[in-house]
Amino acid sequence: MFEHEDINKYPFDEIPLNQDCMLMSEVYMDEFSKALTQMCNGEEVNPYEVGYAGHVAIRSISENSIELSWYPNVHTRFHEVSISIPKEKIRICVDCERYDVKPYIFVEHEWLENLYTREYSVFALIDAIGVKNAIRENLLSKEKLLKLRDGLDDLAARHKDISFISFADSLILKSNWLVGYFRKGIECSYEPESFLEIIAEIQKLYGDVLGLQVYAVLTQGNNEYYEEPVLHISNEQNHICLNSLGVPFAELLAIESAAKKAIKSNTHVPSEVYMDEQYYHSLSFKYEFDKNSKPSNIYKAIMKTGDSCYFYNSCKELLENLRT
Repeated sequence: MFEHEDINKYPFDEIPLNQDCMLMSEVYMDEFSKALTQMCNGEEVNPYEVGYAGHVAIRSISENSIELSWYPNVHTRFHEVSISIPKEKIRICVDCERYDVKPYIFVEHEWLENLYTREYSVFALIDAIGVKNAIRENLLSKEKLLKLRDGLDDLAARHKDISFISFADSLILKSNWLVGYFRKGIECSYEPESFLEIIAEIQKLYGDVLGLQVYAVLTQGNNEYYEEPVLHISNEQNHICLNSLGVPFAELLAIESAAKKAIKSNTHVPSEVYMDEQYYHSLSFKYEFDKNSKPSNIYKAIMKTGDSCYFYNSCKELLENLRT
């Protein structure tokens, strides 16, 4: 298979880094090999018509896995998700420079099916500003806090697909989404813009009830508790599980920490919304909105190789520039 002098077959540790690659199921290996070989032999055959391939870019290779950027949607939005593939799931990586055929990485079929059908999540951390001073000034009465809780109940009731965990002065939000997989009739449910709309409502609620401003931190990515509800509450009502590993929340805290350091050092001014770059770039902005020119800063991501960046902006400007 793939036996032709113009076809390159890469060992695991030599798979090309940081360039466009294609991810394909092992079930198409034989058919793709035949088509590519025939094309190399000068026959009128198009290997691109074989099967279905996803867009990826390899970021790093470790002993037992590769880390890559996966692009589940490159048509209606720029959506990047960081994933990893275990070494034992990879069958072969080939390309053909003579005909500009990008590297094709063939992987175990069941693993790839799971990649497309499992759930992923959006996470948000929202914190009130000036809480210590409000406590010192005795401004946070029980009546106000209960009114805030009731307001959050109303908001949560209108967004049943999102879990709300509140501590009065801070919230954690989480929702699950699907990338969409037409071969199994699964539609894409990724709508990151809805979180910005909710943040705007939370801003107003905290301002009206407590007289406090809030800021939000957002990210998106893997959720190991796929095919589970966004929230688990035990029968005795005394155990709440967000059905998530702690890594996404560590990522939120890493962005928050980097932003606080940047503000303290006058690297940038405080803002209302801080977004991991993958979440930010996945937002569906108006074409005239130059999203890449907006302010950003470096932070050390938890599960990504090298430095990542977060973008920051006002909630109002972000909402005004979303496509409708």
